[in-house]
Amino acid sequence: MGVTAHELAGAPSAAGVDERDLVLRVQQGDTDAFDALVRAYIRRARGIARRLMQDPDDADDLVQDAFLRALEKIGSFDPARAFGPWFFRILVNAGRDVFRRRATRPTEPEPADITSPAPTPDRQVEGAEIRQRFEQALTELPPRQRLIVWSFEVDGMGTEEIAQTLGVGQVTVRWHLHQGRRALRLALADLRG
Repeated sequence: MGVTAHELAGAPSAAGVDERDLVLRVQQGDTDAFDALVRAYIRRARGIARRLMQDPDDADDLVQDAFLRALEKIGSFDPARAFGPWFFRILVNAGRDVFRRRATRPTEPEPADITSPAPTPDRQVEGAEIRQRFEQALTELPPRQRLIVWSFEVDGMGTEEIAQTLGVGQVTVRWHLHQGRRALRLALADLRG
C-alpha cells in the first residue's frame, strides 16, 4: 500500500472557499457543500486509491465508498481540524478492509454426490457414549478444575475471563486447565482410535 505521508497530508481547499465553512454546511445537510469537498479531493483520492488497489475500477469503487463513509461520519467530524487527513484515513482504512475481505479464503464448492450431513444412527450412539463418558470423567475432577475445564472447553471462555470470574490468577487457571485436560485424556484414552 504505497501511500506517502505527503499524500495523506491533504489537498488544497476548494478554490476560494473556506474548507471549515464547507464542512459546517455539510453537517447541516448542504449537499452542494459536500460536492465542493468531493471536487477538492477527488483527484488526490483517485491517485491514492489507484496505488492501493492497482485496478482502476476497484480504485474508483474505493473512492466512492470512502466518500460515502465520510458523509456518514461527517456529523462526528471536528470542523476545526483539516478535512483532508481525516478523509484520507477513511480512504486508506476502506482499502485495508477490502484487502482483509479478499484475504479470507473462499470455500470450495461441495460435490453434488456428498452424503447427508445428518449423523447415521451408529454415529449418534457413538456420540452419545462419548458425551456420557466425557461428562462422567468431568465429574471426577476436583470442583474448581471441573469448573475451569467446563468454562474453557464448553462455554468458550478465555483464561483471563475465567480468572476474573473465579478471582484467581491466570497462571492458576492455566495450571488447572492443563491438569484437567490431562486427566480427561487419560480417562477417555480408550475412545481414541
